[in-house]
Amino acid sequence: MKTAFSAAAGFLLTAFLIWYVTEVPATYEWQLPASYPQPPVPVDNPMSETKVTLGRRLFYDRRLSVNGSFSCASCHRQSLAFTDGLARSVGATGELHPRSSMSLVNAAYASRLTWANPLLDRLEFQALTPLFAEIPVEMGMSGRDEQIVELLKADVHYRELLPIAFPGDADPFSLLNALRAIASFIRSIVSFDSPYDRFLHGDPSAMSKSALRGLDLFFSEKIECFHCHGGYHFTDSSTHADASVESVGFHNNGLYNIDGNGAYPPDNTGLFDVTGERRDMGRFKAPTLRNIAVTAPYMHDGSIATLQEVIRHYEAGGRLIEQGERAGDGRRNPYKSTFVKGFSLTDAEREDLLAFLNALTDQTVLTDPVFADPFTVTEIPTGGPN
Repeated sequence: MKTAFSAAAGFLLTAFLIWYVTEVPATYEWQLPASYPQPPVPVDNPMSETKVTLGRRLFYDRRLSVNGSFSCASCHRQSLAFTDGLARSVGATGELHPRSSMSLVNAAYASRLTWANPLLDRLEFQALTPLFAEIPVEMGMSGRDEQIVELLKADVHYRELLPIAFPGDADPFSLLNALRAIASFIRSIVSFDSPYDRFLHGDPSAMSKSALRGLDLFFSEKIECFHCHGGYHFTDSSTHADASVESVGFHNNGLYNIDGNGAYPPDNTGLFDVTGERRDMGRFKAPTLRNIAVTAPYMHDGSIATLQEVIRHYEAGGRLIEQGERAGDGRRNPYKSTFVKGFSLTDAEREDLLAFLNALTDQTVLTDPVFADPFTVTEIPTGGPN
C-alpha cells in the first residue's frame, strides 16, 4: 500500500530525524506492576501528565479531520482495546481501507508499528499517517497543516495546555507538538491487569483450571504459539526501556496462496509492499494477544471472525479457500512461517486454549476514565476545517 503525504508533513518527518530540543525535564508515574519494565520514551519527547492530558484531547478531537466527523478514537475505541471492531477500517470520507485497525494498548512497547512497515518505530512518526495519508484517506488533513495550528491557538484548552506541556518552546503551538502529545497519550495506555497478570503476581484464583491448562498448551512446543506471541507483551515485535536488543518479527501465516506460488491479494501483500522481496510476500507483524478476546475480527484484513476460527486456522496449518477470486491453499504457501505447521487438538484442548486467551483481557484498560473521551457532547463544533 503506497501512502502519500503533503509536502509539509514530509518536512515534519525529516525534522523529527534531525531535531533536538531542550526542555525542562518531565516526570511521569507509570501505572505498572513492579515486575514489568517501563516502555521506551524518546529523549526528545519525555512523558508528563500535562502532555498526556493534552494528547488525550487531541486523540478524541474530531476537528482534526477534514469534515469534523472523525478522530483518532474513531478507529481506536477504548471498549474494544482501542480497535474499531471492523474487518477493514473506514476513513473520514468513507473510504474502505485494506487492513484492520490495530490495538493501541501497550503500543508503547511495540518495536514496530502498523501491520507491515519495518521503518515505523516511533509513535510520533506513525501519527503522521492517519492525519495526512491520501491513499487511503484516513482523517483527510493533507494540505491543512495551518488549519491544525489555528485550532491549537484558538481552542481554550489547547492554549492553556501547550505552553505547560512544552515549556522550552518559544512557540509551542505547532503541529509537531500536537503529534508529540498524541504519541504521549498513546504511550500512557498500558495494560497489565488481566487475570493472567494477577495469577503471575500471586493470586492463584485469578485463572480457571481450564485457562491454566490452556496456558501450558499455549507455551508448549505442540502448538508453538509462543514463538510469535511470547513475552510479557505476547508478540515478538516488542521492546522496553531496558532492552539492549529489539525484537522484530513479521510472519506469513498461510492465510492466502492465490496463484499457488504464494501470492496475497494485491492491495495487501504485507512486508513485500515495502521491500519488494518475494520472500516477504504475506509477512505481517504478529499483533499482541493482550485483550485479544475483544478485538475481533482477526488477521490483518479481518477475514477470520472468531477466536475459535483462528485456532482452527493454525490447527490446519493455514487456510484453504476453495473458490472465488482469492481461492488457493494457504497451507502450501511457499513463504509460510515454519512455525505454522499444523497440529491436532481435542475439543477440550480447544476450550482450554480459548479460556487462556480470554484470561488475557484487562477490563481496567477497557473502562478506565483516564483513557476515555474528555469532551462533552456540546464541546465539539460541527463541520471540519474550512
